[in-house]
Amino acid sequence: MAKNNNQNQNQSMTTEEAGRKGGEKTSRKYDQEHFENIGQKGGEKTSQNHDQEFYENIGQKGGETTSQEYSKEHFEEIGQKGGRNSGNGSNNSSTTNTSNNQFKTGEKAPEAGNYKVDKLVNGNKSDNNTEISLNKGDQFPPSPSDNEAAYWVKSS
Repeated sequence: MAKNNNQNQNQSMTTEEAGRKGGEKTSRKYDQEHFENIGQKGGEKTSQNHDQEFYENIGQKGGETTSQEYSKEHFEEIGQKGGRNSGNGSNNSSTTNTSNNQFKTGEKAPEAGNYKVDKLVNGNKSDNNTEISLNKGDQFPPSPSDNEAAYWVKSS
């Protein structure tokens, strides 16, 4: 077991604590691009090792989990967004949410400007007051401080 230098040398930290500390240190050491590259390589390797049935099964499981995690209203909202986007020549889900002017992580900015996190997608309030500047068409990122999917609003 790894020794914690901040504690008495006779005490050892748990595997969970060692893993958490190592993960935190690693996340501070590398940028997002580093982790994206690792994910890309892992995805490519996985695709070489599995057939279509494998992906069908994990897609099915993911769909079941998603349906359990989100409310009927969530699916109604994304269905309405899809309906607004269909037939307009757009291949993405990047239009504005005209009902409340919130934009979800992954959507594209309808116009250039400054935006701030309104709330996290999981319903929690974010303490993040950071503003970001986006150009028209830029994707809304996860919340900078919480690193979770968020709803963004245009800053005043």
